[in-house]
Amino acid sequence: MVNEIAEIKSIVEKRQVPAIPTKKIPIDISEACKLIGKAKPTIYTLVRERKIPCYKNGKKLYFFEDELLEWISKGKKKTLLEIESEALKYHNRNR
Repeated sequence: MVNEIAEIKSIVEKRQVPAIPTKKIPIDISEACKLIGKAKPTIYTLVRERKIPCYKNGKKLYFFEDELLEWISKGKKKTLLEIESEALKYHNRNR
């Protein structure tokens, strides 16, 4: 019985694929423009104002796709329904 359990355990462990960490590959400004849908001058302005995550090596700018997508998601505007719901919760809490 113990041998059978050990055999089953080894089979299960062999089928589990270890999580391989994904490499962060930098993209250039052209790819960043395509990803976020903005023109190069707009990207340069955002970089100059330090509003967009970027890296600079020499004269070239680099971006990471996941950081750009996270930057976009942080700019979410609340819907009227969300605002009304928060206002109602605040009002009920502070009576």
